[in-house]
Amino acid sequence: MAARRCFSSRLSASVKVWAALHRLDPELSMRTLLAGAALAALVPVLAQAAEPVTLSYKLGIVSDYRFRGVTFSDREPALQGGVTASAGNGLYGWVWGSTIADYGGADTELDAAVGWTGAAGGLTLDVSAARYGYPGGKGVDYWEFPVSAAHAAGDWTWAVGAAWSPEQDALGGQDNRYGYARAAWTSPKAPVSVTAQLGREHGAFAPDGKWDWSLGATRKIKALELGLTYVGSDRAGDTVVATVTAGF
Repeated sequence: MAARRCFSSRLSASVKVWAALHRLDPELSMRTLLAGAALAALVPVLAQAAEPVTLSYKLGIVSDYRFRGVTFSDREPALQGGVTASAGNGLYGWVWGSTIADYGGADTELDAAVGWTGAAGGLTLDVSAARYGYPGGKGVDYWEFPVSAAHAAGDWTWAVGAAWSPEQDALGGQDNRYGYARAAWTSPKAPVSVTAQLGREHGAFAPDGKWDWSLGATRKIKALELGLTYVGSDRAGDTVVATVTAGF
């Protein structure tokens, strides 16, 4: 009964988050509310392992929504928000949404994933299955399967990862492959954290191959996170992206 009351309380908090999205962007929130309900349905599944389930939320705005170096908002600002459910055994699920420029008839991106993260041999491993959705779009939703491994040493964290999308209709019957290397520096003595990443993509989204890169700094002020990132690719050019995100 206590677990049910806890879940009910967290679900109520989820509804409040999506209500906030509604006030900022009514069209986005109606779609993300459905996704939030879908994620809420995952929580009791995670709880079956008798592990505590924690919900976390993020709501923010970016000056340009860039994904792997390519703009998805036509270089315009985008509103973004998400909720993550995490269990003590490493299982997690998340739903995330963003406004976008027209993509196959869609003006909203709505993604969801389930996965597991845990420690092994000095590494933090992460494996998941993600669904990239575009409500209102025609045949553009697709699946992807990301994996990553990270190692922390002092103030530095080094990570490598890959994501594979199998052949599917949304990709024109092709697959897509993406790999990256990332370095992050965080120190309790410094006011900012720094992250650099280099990625390579080949397949349906980059038939001739594509490189992307980013170098950014973030600063946390209580529940707010402020970010400034230089990001670009050899297909879409470079820009500086500013972000303001609230986490709770």
